[in-house]
Amino acid sequence: MSKNNLDIIKEKFNNAFDVKYREIETQIGKATLVFIDDLCSSDFISQYIIKPLIAKRNNINTTEDLLTKVLDINLAGDVKDISDAELHILMGDVVLIFNQNEKMLYCEVKGFVRRSIGIPVTESVLKGPREGFAEALVDNVALIRRRIKNPSLKFEVMFAGTESQTTICVCYMDGIAPSNLVEEVKRKVKKIKYNFILDTNYIENELKEKKSIFDTVGYTEKPDEVCSKIMEGRVSVIVDGTPFVITVPYFFLENFQAPDDYYLNKYFVNFTRSLRWIAFFIATFLPGIYVAIITYHYGMIPTLFVFRLAVARAGVPFPTFLEVILMMVFFQLIKEAGLRLPQPIGGAMSIVSALILGDAAVGAGLASRTTILVVAISTVSYFLIPKVYGAVSIWSIIIVVLSTAYGLIGFTIGEMVLITHLASLKTTGYSYLFPLGTTKKHEFKDIIFRGDLRKISGKIFSKGE
Repeated sequence: MSKNNLDIIKEKFNNAFDVKYREIETQIGKATLVFIDDLCSSDFISQYIIKPLIAKRNNINTTEDLLTKVLDINLAGDVKDISDAELHILMGDVVLIFNQNEKMLYCEVKGFVRRSIGIPVTESVLKGPREGFAEALVDNVALIRRRIKNPSLKFEVMFAGTESQTTICVCYMDGIAPSNLVEEVKRKVKKIKYNFILDTNYIENELKEKKSIFDTVGYTEKPDEVCSKIMEGRVSVIVDGTPFVITVPYFFLENFQAPDDYYLNKYFVNFTRSLRWIAFFIATFLPGIYVAIITYHYGMIPTLFVFRLAVARAGVPFPTFLEVILMMVFFQLIKEAGLRLPQPIGGAMSIVSALILGDAAVGAGLASRTTILVVAISTVSYFLIPKVYGAVSIWSIIIVVLSTAYGLIGFTIGEMVLITHLASLKTTGYSYLFPLGTTKKHEFKDIIFRGDLRKISGKIFSKGE
């Protein structure tokens, strides 16, 4: 009975001060409006629900008459059951429960506070769109829909999190995205069994096929980047409540691509991409090869430089390995402190700390100037490749350890292990190193260097890749 429905709803939302109940007299009997005050627009409820319902009209006998002839609202419909009613209330809708009718209706009157569209903090660009995703799912969908005016653009909504019931939207281009990729993403999202989902990382954990420090699932705050990937045939996942949108598959080469690479001069972009590749090799391998040569292979160093190194290290009590590790940890601490401190003082603190710690380390005899220079160059190179910063910082330490143990042989072993690890990774069924190592003709002209825009627009992989 309808009265029982209202009692169940009140029991479910017991001690919830923001859940409001409003009784009104309609032409088909008494009804109770149930809604969450902070998620709904009070003006819309008064003007487009309560006012039409209490107005006297002819030939109004059923709830269907209310839907078609009375309610002046864009979206309204029947509620299936109590669980459906609870979900509508929690999503910011008004649910009408009739005292003498088993049916229930819902009306969409969302009016919750949301953050306005702003500039993405984590992805700055020299040229191009400045819009960034917000936390509201509807705003993020609108930002994508506004850029891709195509009926083949699909948005499929699901709910995940047994307790949180978080809204998740899977977005793709029908006819461009491989059907097996779309089905795989939807299958993994549906099987998520977490109690609550608050961010995209909960979805990323399910989409990753192998545990690795390298990201095999992409994420971004920029709608234009998501749209370009969707048009290439990828699938994006939008989670309500976070400004980061997932894109899959995500390939290793994308770590060296910046959002504004497609808005700037091609030759300048290719030059900066070359710098990113150089920075990757410096950040990953420079500390390891330095330790290997200093520890085992003095003969590879010019004689004059050997004497300079000996003088510089004369007062250092630690072996080169410990010296390098100590400095790498110091720079990591400075980086983390700069990130976590308030923005106005974070940058200044990082610069001052680096200068003071470096000079103090040399003065105290904890490290030589050469070691500080090597580690500093390696650390600065991290910032040119922010998407793989975490992975590179860990792998550089692994390579330093192997170089300490076996010299250049250990360095080579570390290098081969890294390449083998990258080659073994998969991203939603596709090779992480795609299109490298494939026998297919590389029609996609955006591998190491960016090609002409007219040649790189289109699908980048086929179903069989």
